[in-house]
Amino acid sequence: MSFTSRWGDVYLAAGARAVSNCGDVLAATALALALQQAGAGGMAISGLLLAATLPLVALAPITGRIADRADSRTILVVAGLAQAGVCVALAFARQPALVIALVGLLACGLAVTQPTLAALLPEMVRRVDLAKASGINQTAGQVGMLAAPALAGVLVGQFGVGLPMLLNAGSYLALVAAGLLLRTRRGGAAAGPLTKAAKVVGDAWRLRDDRLVAVMVAAMAAVVGGVGAINVIDVFFIRETLGASTTMYGLVSATYTGGAVLGALTFGRLGGRWTDTGRLVQIVLLLLACTCAAILSGAAAWTALVLLPLWLLGGFFNGGLNVFIAVVMANRVPSGARGRAFAAMGAAVQGAGMAGFLVGGLLVDRFDPRLLVAGAGGAGLVAVLLCLPVVLRTVRRERRLAATDGDGGEKGPWPTAERPVHAGDSVGA
Repeated sequence: MSFTSRWGDVYLAAGARAVSNCGDVLAATALALALQQAGAGGMAISGLLLAATLPLVALAPITGRIADRADSRTILVVAGLAQAGVCVALAFARQPALVIALVGLLACGLAVTQPTLAALLPEMVRRVDLAKASGINQTAGQVGMLAAPALAGVLVGQFGVGLPMLLNAGSYLALVAAGLLLRTRRGGAAAGPLTKAAKVVGDAWRLRDDRLVAVMVAAMAAVVGGVGAINVIDVFFIRETLGASTTMYGLVSATYTGGAVLGALTFGRLGGRWTDTGRLVQIVLLLLACTCAAILSGAAAWTALVLLPLWLLGGFFNGGLNVFIAVVMANRVPSGARGRAFAAMGAAVQGAGMAGFLVGGLLVDRFDPRLLVAGAGGAGLVAVLLCLPVVLRTVRRERRLAATDGDGGEKGPWPTAERPVHAGDSVGA
């Protein structure tokens, strides 16, 4: 079915993501700084990060199905209001155990809203516009995150953790507004009647059945598992090893996010030039390696200022790979299964990140943070090298299958009724 891309919905969803991401990063940075200033060790920071991640992994089989079957408007409104209430409670929580528990509850909402929003984007635009739309969405999210770390450093230093958490509560109202105003909807009665073939394909889809997507997700998870410890280590590396202030810590984090903005803009414009999924997956792997190399180089920094250009490059590559991942998932996954697909991908990547958090928490109190930064970047590069042969073999296999496809298109893991559409057609069902 051909239709005109709904750019109004794209910008509305992007704006809501910008506001909510700003609040999320503001709160996360404020909580990490507050725990560090209170004398909490690496295990407390690690526990905070694990609480923010575990629900996304453990609840993925449930939340993915909710995202596919329930009305997206209902999900965004109900979850947004609930998350705002949790943030208000966090503003007055002081005990580390209570803070961690509330962060875990907040993440339960994210576990269902993230795949819901990710699955909505391909329904808004034609396939030829998907890279551009993904770039807009990623850019907005990163812009929302850009000022948050520096702002958190200033607010925590002046007012403590309460004000940042109240601001985060307000940011979730943007999610509620988006749910009410978006014309594009999926799931529930909003999905409309599906053809029998489309319903069968959507219900039967599994991540492991699409070898190329499964290999890409495995590569991402392996790299995240290798470098995930940096999320625990960097606050100690920047604040203690390099002797930087809380404001400088926020600025370094903001530089990485600024690079991601540039990467999303650049690759969002260029992404439409590549239509071969195998090529896109290889580009994802290359960008993962470049991100890890930037982190590894940061271990040689003697002042936090040296990290600024390195983190800018790392963020640039990270922003690009996010755009290409969204395009690959939208092109390869049937419309009715995209909620489960994004939830499954998030669970794999976040689960690997949890392992990194745990390792970082265990090691940061025992080893020099500089050595751990080098180890994290190096582990990510090793993971890329180990995954590269598998990716290349899978791409060659996909191309051999495509060569035997009667219409010359990519051969996917689903029947013809849900095959990837050609340029100019709708990405959505």
